[in-house]
Amino acid sequence: MKMNRKNPYGDIGRENYWQTVRRRFLHHRLACISLVVLAVICTAAILAPVIAPYDPDAIAGPFGAPPGPGFLLGTDQIGRDMFSRLLYATRISLLVGVLATAISTAIGVSLGLLGGYFGGWLDIAIMRFTDMVMSFPYILLVLVAAAIFEPGLWSIILILGFVDWPGIARLVRGNVLSLRESSIVAGMPARHILFSEILPNTVAPILVYATSVMALSMLDEASLSFLGMGVQPPTASLGNMLNSAQSLTVLTKQPWLWIPPGLLIVVLVVAINFVGDALRDALDPSAVLNLGGAKQDTPEQDAAKQDTPDSL
Repeated sequence: MKMNRKNPYGDIGRENYWQTVRRRFLHHRLACISLVVLAVICTAAILAPVIAPYDPDAIAGPFGAPPGPGFLLGTDQIGRDMFSRLLYATRISLLVGVLATAISTAIGVSLGLLGGYFGGWLDIAIMRFTDMVMSFPYILLVLVAAAIFEPGLWSIILILGFVDWPGIARLVRGNVLSLRESSIVAGMPARHILFSEILPNTVAPILVYATSVMALSMLDEASLSFLGMGVQPPTASLGNMLNSAQSLTVLTKQPWLWIPPGLLIVVLVVAINFVGDALRDALDPSAVLNLGGAKQDTPEQDAAKQDTPDSL
């Protein structure tokens, strides 16, 4: 007697690529939770002018007031509402992360495509320049650039955008080299090969790498602003909100001044990294999902089981 078991791979076989990616991504529970958390934080940051009860730069209450009915997260040392400043600071950090990632991705993809496809002296020049940039300690390069240029929001965005591109350039170049000699693209015009064949096939690794660049850019902005070399007061950023934590008195007696911005930085970076890990697995065609911690049978193994009689 044969078992009448439904083959779970019946629907999977009819999926297109993006449906498969979506299914794989949704199996990562931490990534799904992280995506919801990011959506809530981003929505609150975008709607900061509507949600914030006070002007983030205005003196709204007593100096250093603890959290209470009038001030959800208390006030800072000069009486500004901490909740309002936290919302606007999140906007700054997200803006830095998104724009710095966009700049570095555009530079890295362009150089990687050019070097990998055309090769020769152009590839050598691009890769040697990339190696030179990567040979400098990353944080030292950022600090030197921040010290040379005038501190500010746009300076930080440009600095981070122009120092984060080497990794993406090398990644794209490697993918281009593996696809350049493919029989699928041989004999086609260079423009078609680059933008219609090669670039779409490198989108997946670029997306995965971009999530790590975004998280790193947000951490760098917070670090530079904490040191006074990033976003300058009175503009609120998560980094310069932590600047007051340099005082031992604040650390011990006024935790509402540094715990919310510090915790928000951690949540943002961890959530972005979880989403990046899930994207890496979902976009990898060779990924094998383990459901519930158990190894999933292949379609061939499942078909064999259906032909096996029940053991009584």
